[in-house]
Amino acid sequence: MSSTSHGSISITPLLKRLWPSPAKENVTADEVSLAISHIFTDGLSPVQTGALLTALNFTGWDRRADVIAKCAQSMREAATPVEGDILRDIIERKGRKEGSYRGGLCDIVGTGGDDHSTFNISTTSSILGSSLLLLAKHGNRASTSKSGSADLLTAMTPIPPNLQAVSPKTISNVYENTNYCFLYAPLFHPGMKYVATVRKELGWRTIFNLLGPLANPVEQVIEARVIGVARKDLGPVFAEALRLSGAKKALIICGDEDLDEISCAGPTLCWRLVERLCPETSNDEEQSSSASVDVEHFVLSPSDFGLPVHPLAEVSPGKEPHENAIILRKLLQNELDYNDPILHFVLMNTAALFVVAGICDSDVSEMGDGDAGIVNKEIGPGGGRWKEGVRRARWAVESGMAWKQWSNFVDVSNGFDKSPK
Repeated sequence: MSSTSHGSISITPLLKRLWPSPAKENVTADEVSLAISHIFTDGLSPVQTGALLTALNFTGWDRRADVIAKCAQSMREAATPVEGDILRDIIERKGRKEGSYRGGLCDIVGTGGDDHSTFNISTTSSILGSSLLLLAKHGNRASTSKSGSADLLTAMTPIPPNLQAVSPKTISNVYENTNYCFLYAPLFHPGMKYVATVRKELGWRTIFNLLGPLANPVEQVIEARVIGVARKDLGPVFAEALRLSGAKKALIICGDEDLDEISCAGPTLCWRLVERLCPETSNDEEQSSSASVDVEHFVLSPSDFGLPVHPLAEVSPGKEPHENAIILRKLLQNELDYNDPILHFVLMNTAALFVVAGICDSDVSEMGDGDAGIVNKEIGPGGGRWKEGVRRARWAVESGMAWKQWSNFVDVSNGFDKSPK
């Protein structure tokens, strides 16, 4: 790759090797990620950007684990820096260690693109999750649906959060006041604006639709995550990409209907990264650094959560953001029926986050007011206490703790200067 006299970068030599047989030409993931990195600095022309994304798509190289892992790393490195040491200090002070959960940040996110128009499940589950975990929900406005995560949250009543004020400079202050934080992608990944027009004009999903869930700007302090993918063949790819990236706790999910959530309508394929701790080390940090990671594959069904099956038609309102916001507010304020299909859908996905984080491994329960303290120790597929996760998720709603964490986030975000930091 060479620089032109105008200061832009030419990747023509790489493009010639990428098509039609990158493997034959010995193209590497490092070469691809370097080319992708130039996009974030406006180093590539729109034509070369489009050619790169097209070649990756039609050769299938944008669905290789090593390419996804390396390109996600480039995307994170191009993000506006977050002060990791300060965040680690806050996590150490505020993180609620329980079971095998060490108090770190968690995320739950989907790739989108499943065309089912379901309710904003991962966004709602992230709020419920903040009742017991520290949440760093990374999201954006809709690209393939009517209501993206940011669209939903900014439509919330009576007062929406000021997502524009939650920036790399203010994120630490957010966690001083609440367990919940929404990281609005454009503020943390400003370089993505250089590819926006090309992506729109190409008209198909590119590698960037896959990188978002792996590009959380606070990746260095993420302990656990749930990622939904909209194609079954992407499950093992994402699991391996996460393993290559150094992740130790994660669950990749794909509903049998090619749904990027745990399905309430039937089976869900799962790929779980399981941390195998070294018994010879003396503390959590040493154990984590010396742990090995295995990928386990299994299938979950609604019955594993102790919940009934609901057709997707019952949880796919296809509504506008302000309409979904009404549902979200009612759910958080415990105004939905106990057996409401959307509530059940959210409980399953929140339970998965609790299980993966490790909090359900605890044999005691001291969540607070309203907690009977009776742990459901039943072990389900993949070795998880999925029903215990549901018990804790219900407590998050019924105790008002999820609404409290959400309200605190709204308050602190609106307390900052309205201009982006």
